[in-house]
Amino acid sequence: MAIAFTQLRSFHAVAENRGFTAGADALHISQPTVTTQVKELEERYGVELLVRRGRRVELSETGAALFDISRRIMSLHEEAEELLLSSGRLTTGQLRLAAVGPFHATEMVARFLAKYPAIKVSMLLGNSDQTLQRILELESDVAILAHVVDDPRVYSVPFSTHDVVVFVNTDHPWHGRENVAIGELADQPLILRETGSTTRRAFERAAERANVVIKPLLEIGSREGVWKAVEMGLGIGVVADFEFVAHPRLRTIRIGDATVQTEYRLACLMERRHSPKIEAFMQSVLIKSSRAVPHP
Repeated sequence: MAIAFTQLRSFHAVAENRGFTAGADALHISQPTVTTQVKELEERYGVELLVRRGRRVELSETGAALFDISRRIMSLHEEAEELLLSSGRLTTGQLRLAAVGPFHATEMVARFLAKYPAIKVSMLLGNSDQTLQRILELESDVAILAHVVDDPRVYSVPFSTHDVVVFVNTDHPWHGRENVAIGELADQPLILRETGSTTRRAFERAAERANVVIKPLLEIGSREGVWKAVEMGLGIGVVADFEFVAHPRLRTIRIGDATVQTEYRLACLMERRHSPKIEAFMQSVLIKSSRAVPHP
């Protein structure tokens, strides 16, 4: 007794859009049809998949487990359709990209679109933890991360490595210095990104290796927020060197006695690494890189 694809598709649309009407709109079919198909699926297996709460629905425990599976099925169905429509030439479809920042991402998208201009690209930005979760949950096809992922579900290749530096404003006593020792940062008023930030993670690990105690004055969930706080003289910021944007009131300083680096990588689900659009994206953006060695 196999699940009817139309029933599973209706369930997935309702679960994804948290409502029968919204799910029907997403599928471009009538709401009664969607309701009937989901009801038939529940009755066929004697389970409750969706808990109705007015116009909205919530997933039952079984429904949540099925939704995890249906996301993979729908993603593979979409890839199959794109492959057949384009006859392997990638002349149609969509690539969903998740990235820890816009700097490398925009360069990569430009390279990809130069070769595949008909593909629609969407991008979601977030810290490394959020970005990794987006490929694990199939919200995105490819992720740009700033660290190695020790997870057998994830396939990744290196893209570039960058030094982490600190920066201060023009009124700070350190303005004009070329470098500082990591020990000098102990008990300094530091303006750091949130805990999920890879730059912060790399900085804190280097400090721990050097037995330096780091005490953030402020945690801010955006690069722009960190830069503004440092510009106003609230403390010392930390950033990957390539991300620093020249500013008349801000200056970077190297950490002279410690190696503090972030390694940017392209990642996708191991099971999706041979998807035509994912392979095409990786090949187009890594063409200039001699270090594109797979890392499970």
